[in-house]
Amino acid sequence: MEINVIRSPDRKKTIQAKMVGETLMVYLPLGMHREEERKIIERMKNKIEKKKQKKQINKDDYLIKKFIEFNINYFQGKLKVNSIEFVTNQTKVRGSCTPNKCTIRLSHKLLEMPKWVLDYVIMHEMTHLEYPNHSKDFWTKVGEYKYTERARGFLMAKGMEERESNGDEL
Repeated sequence: MEINVIRSPDRKKTIQAKMVGETLMVYLPLGMHREEERKIIERMKNKIEKKKQKKQINKDDYLIKKFIEFNINYFQGKLKVNSIEFVTNQTKVRGSCTPNKCTIRLSHKLLEMPKWVLDYVIMHEMTHLEYPNHSKDFWTKVGEYKYTERARGFLMAKGMEERESNGDEL
């Protein structure tokens, strides 16, 4: 990405960045220390790249198709979702669900894993729409997905799944 820095004597503290075509335009106050400028430009560049990445990874409709399929097969079509998407700011968790808003967010790191692992995480988060906890009923429902135990083991090995009790001792 090309970067164009514009230093303005009229700016005292404000910093602005925007994409113009393929060029990142960064507006800075005149007289800012070069090392501080470098850090700011790098931060702005990373922010724009993450935004572009998020847009790119959510282009296809795999997540919504899988949601519809699982909703029919496991939940009799009764679940509702307002959004299901990959995000780039979840680095420690693999997914999250906000039941009262009917939203599901999945870590972009799942894109590097086998589909059956991604599908397990989708099933796990969808189940939170019905059971907003990790109760025995929750784990019973998640366990209906045939690769649950395999996917949990895979994620544990990757450090992305905790050893939670699913009603049995692990």
